[in-house]
Amino acid sequence: MIGKGQAIAHTQASIQYGWNQEKNAEIVYTQNLCGDNPKEVTKEFQMIQQMNVRCEKNTLSFVLSPTIEDGQTLSREDLEELTDTFMKEMELGERQAIAFVHRDKAHTHIHLYVNRIDFQGKAYKDNYIGKRSQQAAERTARQLQLTTVREVQEEKTMALKPIRQEIKTIHEMVMREQRPRDFDQYIQLMQQNRVKVTPYINKSDQLQGFRFQYKSYNLKGSEVHRDMSGGKLAMAISQNQRFGQKLIQNNQVKLMGKAVELSSNITVKIAKELAKQVAKRAMDTGFGMGY
Repeated sequence: MIGKGQAIAHTQASIQYGWNQEKNAEIVYTQNLCGDNPKEVTKEFQMIQQMNVRCEKNTLSFVLSPTIEDGQTLSREDLEELTDTFMKEMELGERQAIAFVHRDKAHTHIHLYVNRIDFQGKAYKDNYIGKRSQQAAERTARQLQLTTVREVQEEKTMALKPIRQEIKTIHEMVMREQRPRDFDQYIQLMQQNRVKVTPYINKSDQLQGFRFQYKSYNLKGSEVHRDMSGGKLAMAISQNQRFGQKLIQNNQVKLMGKAVELSSNITVKIAKELAKQVAKRAMDTGFGMGY
């Protein structure tokens, strides 16, 4: 189960979204409220929120998402228990709250809205609320014997292990036997071996790395193996034509017929690797050893 949380200011709009009948919304949890529609619930929230006018983002919004498999088996009563357990894990205590389940998609999920201001006018601390929400969701899942995020990640990692190995084997064969001298040649050679390599350009129009599409899988280079991250791959290819220093000086490389600037991350990795090579050559030749 995944948990996400944030403090918001647009209370009524959010509750209207949660109550959206087009998404087959159903109330699965309510506490200290009696309103029959978003406008009435918002007014009830606002009555308490007036006790602390300094707090602008005065409503807490959470999304709780069980796995698809778990969501298909959870009844309304189960979802109510899930929400109540999450509330306790977040130590939200006695305050106004309402939650809706959306079943309009295969992935059943809960929208929970909680008044950040309690009945004494004190605001709930929202520091690191995103991380705390995920941790509370993990604990909730374990208590209710639902699938946790960690379990999903472990299953995914195990399922990907043979695919990652196949991609890495193809990459090593291309680098060892065909020694591509630039990125375009590397991409072409990988394509000939059924692996589609796509450059990832960030928002600053800099080359950040590559994605590898093989069979039905699409992975970042670093997800395949750390040697296939953008910096490592750039350094490996640069060694085939000894143009690493040129890459650093120009901070760009030719890719798909045009000059593309390298990200600072790739440049730093190349600089570090070059420094290691210089140091190793100095050690091997005895230069600078003082004798």
